[in-house]
This record gives sequence, structure tokens and C-alpha cells, in this order.
Amino acid sequence: MAKSAPVSPVPATRQPAGTQALPARQIRLIGVPLDMGASRRGVDMGPSAVRVAGLEARLKGLGHHVTDSGNIRVDVVETRAVGSENARYLREIAATCTHTAEAVVKALADGATPLVLGGDHSLAAGSCSGVAEYYRRQEKKIGLVWLDAHSDINTPETSPSGNVHGMPLAALLGLGPEALTNIYGFSPKVEPENAVLIGVRDIDTAERENIRRAGMAEVYTMRDIDERGMRAVMEEALRAAGRGTAGYHVSLDMDWIDPEDAPGVGTPVRGGATYREAHLAMEIIADHGRMLSFEIVEVNPVIDEHNRTADLAVELACSVFGKKIL
Repeated sequence: MAKSAPVSPVPATRQPAGTQALPARQIRLIGVPLDMGASRRGVDMGPSAVRVAGLEARLKGLGHHVTDSGNIRVDVVETRAVGSENARYLREIAATCTHTAEAVVKALADGATPLVLGGDHSLAAGSCSGVAEYYRRQEKKIGLVWLDAHSDINTPETSPSGNVHGMPLAALLGLGPEALTNIYGFSPKVEPENAVLIGVRDIDTAERENIRRAGMAEVYTMRDIDERGMRAVMEEALRAAGRGTAGYHVSLDMDWIDPEDAPGVGTPVRGGATYREAHLAMEIIADHGRMLSFEIVEVNPVIDEHNRTADLAVELACSVFGKKIL
């Protein structure tokens, strides 16, 4: 039986007072420049934009040890056939997700925390599968924290567009498509009672039924955040994701944040989390200390303003990895 992935100790270094109060981690960056899952092009440049915004240096400044494993190889969309119109480029996306899962398993086995940089959100079917597989080998299960304007729980049968970036949560919960659902040969990757959706505000009619069909009970819309506040929502959501699990994978789609603060995203939707609400959510995740892996997806520098969205992504990554105001 495999041993649990340790948070590898890093030699203590002098740090500015108050910047980072958590134990230092080994963090491994994994780029996945995938844009086959969406109609709008450009998110394949997201990993580069986030790197250029200083992610590695900022995390090292907090005392973490950071290594960059480069990018997963992704096919060029113009060189591939669409395939089925109800799940476009599914074969190529499944191959990329499988390679991503393998890279995540290796990072965890090496004692590192995977930090995956996307790319469109279809890659999450791979990253979360890798985390689930690593802990399955130890007879443990994981939770999933999904921060997104959309629920991403369509299937090829229900998707109005055939874009696979609207299907990864369905795959992780066992609804399909099969090429993504069966990565590592088991399903579901996450039990519905340990999967939480936070901040959704744009859900298809068929997705509402899929949420019910999957058995998800922990779905928090922007109205929940408006009425109850971010702290109450995050505390409740993290309790659900962590209940009986080794910890949780955190998947941050930058369109979760309002386009006023994050304009450079694949599918912007007005009325999202504010700048401070987003930071508070990351800070609460850091306070709980149970995050197993983290990913940032859907940064699109083609439509961004002076790399603002990538800069914000780096700030949020710092908050989730322990940066403190005081």
C-alpha cells in the first residue's frame, strides 16, 4: 500500500514578518495548454500568462519550494478532426487528461503539491482523477471544491454546444463522457456528498437535472454568497468536501470572479465574486489546511487587459498557499 504524500519540509528561511504562517510546501507547477474544450480560442496561452505574472517567484517569496515541470504536450487543434459534434475533440482531450493525471500522481508521490495551470476546464477531469487515483491506492477518498460561474456538469447527451469544458464535473461524478469518466478504470472519482459547487450563476436546464441525478447536495449559487456571505458558504462547503476524505482538490475557474476584476476569461458572466471575496475564499481554504492540490483554469490573455486576470490568478494562488495580510 502506498504511503501518504508528505508535505516535504523545506529548510527555514528568513521571511518578512506576517507574510506566510503555514508550513512551507514543495509545489510542482504543471502547465496544461489545452483549448480544445472551448469555442473561444486563447486559453492555451493561460499557463504562460500566469508564469509571466510571476507565479513561481511569488510562491518562493512565501518560503515555498517551487519546481516547474513545464507543460503537458497538447495536440494543435487545427491538426485534428472535431470528431463527434456532441463532444468535440473528445479523444484528444481524454489523452491530454490522462497525461495530466499521470503528472499529478507523480507529483504527489514525490511529496509535492500539484499546482495545475490551464487551459480550459476540461483538463480538470485529468487533474482531479490523478489526485483521486493517488489516494485510492491508499484506500482513501478525496473531496472536490469547484469554484466556477458554471456547473460544468453537462454530458454529450445534454450539452447544447458539444464543448467538453462544460463536462468535466459530470465526468468526475460518473455521469460521462466515458472517455473521461473511466480514467484509471474507476468511477466516480469523487462521491457526490464530497463535491461542492461554489458561486455558480449560469446553469443550463439540463445541468440542473444532472446535478440532481448525480446526487449533489452542496451547490452554492451567487445568491447564497450574497445572502449568507462568503465565510459562511466556504466554511460549510469545506466541511462537506473534507468529511471522511484525505482532503480536497480545489479547481478555480477564473470566470468565477466578476469580469470587472477578471476580464480575460474564456466565458465571462457578470455578477461573480468580487476581488476581496475571491481572496477571502482562498484564505479560508488555506486556514483549513486540507488542500491536496490546486488548479487555475480559463485564463485567456487574448482578451485580457494588460495581463490583469493572470496577475489576479497569481495573487489568489498566493492566498491559497498561505499569504497573510499581517
